[in-house]
Amino acid sequence: MQKREKENKQNSTNGQAVAVAKRSKFNKDKFRKFMLGTKEKQGFLKVFCIYALLICIGFIYVNPILHMISRSFMSLNDLLDSSVNWIPSAIDLSNYAQAAKSMDFWSSLGKSIIIAGVPTICNLISCSIIGYGLARFEFPGRGAVLGIILFTFILPSQITMISTYLLYTNMGILGTLWAFILPALFGMGINAPIFILIFWQFFRQVPKVLIEAAQIDGAGYLKSFFKISLPSAAPAIITVSLFSFVWYWNESYLTELYVSGVKVKTGWTSLVIQLDNFATNYSAYAQTATGGATRLNESINMAGTMLSVLPLMLMYFVLQRYFVESIDRTGITGE
Repeated sequence: MQKREKENKQNSTNGQAVAVAKRSKFNKDKFRKFMLGTKEKQGFLKVFCIYALLICIGFIYVNPILHMISRSFMSLNDLLDSSVNWIPSAIDLSNYAQAAKSMDFWSSLGKSIIIAGVPTICNLISCSIIGYGLARFEFPGRGAVLGIILFTFILPSQITMISTYLLYTNMGILGTLWAFILPALFGMGINAPIFILIFWQFFRQVPKVLIEAAQIDGAGYLKSFFKISLPSAAPAIITVSLFSFVWYWNESYLTELYVSGVKVKTGWTSLVIQLDNFATNYSAYAQTATGGATRLNESINMAGTMLSVLPLMLMYFVLQRYFVESIDRTGITGE
């Protein structure tokens, strides 16, 4: 009896040890899957690294914007008070009012929309037609044409700036909006080669059987383009529209050189140009203002900067979903 009880006790002890070992192994496997993940689910370690990296990158981009917004609402007393860093003691909207008046905000905003919007429409028309032709038609030297288009994108605009300036002067379009419209109509607008390549890549993905079926039904080349290919190119159209509009909007040097005029000032200007000349414009405004104008300080500078980027931020906020979907479907990354 004692021997049997001893054996039962030993077997029970062995069973408990095996159960503890299995439980320990199960906990280790569970912890390893939780940290490293499985084929179906990402692990905590990978997710933590991804989010930590995104938070750090996001902070680098968001921190200057938050600093600009915070400073733009500060009064002169808050700027001089070292204890006030991020949150102003009182929101001062007069900074925006003075910055808007010195920049002639509403007039400059309308002209900025025209300067950026009209060439963007011209870019859409010309680049879509050129991209479709390169994607659908076989002709000798097509590879060379694509190479030249890519080379013109790599070539800096500063190299051709003097010759372009002389050309526009001889044509009589210097200081007018035609200096941006004509190149865009012929597929040579600002960064137009990359837009041609976007349409070229997208139209290559359209099934040829659709074009052939339309041609069997009697559709010509133009009808096939406008009725079949172009409606399916909505992601490429959105991508090109947004990138082209932003690049024309942010282009200050070429706008001031070709459109606004260097030697002879014209009526064309933009918010970015007004921001470049903000100190001069504000000094002129402060001299003519009847009252309420203060000396130029950091808060007014930040308010002027915020006014210049606010339209683009609102546009991206409204079109964010369409922009992300278009980038995902076209596979193009931007600046």
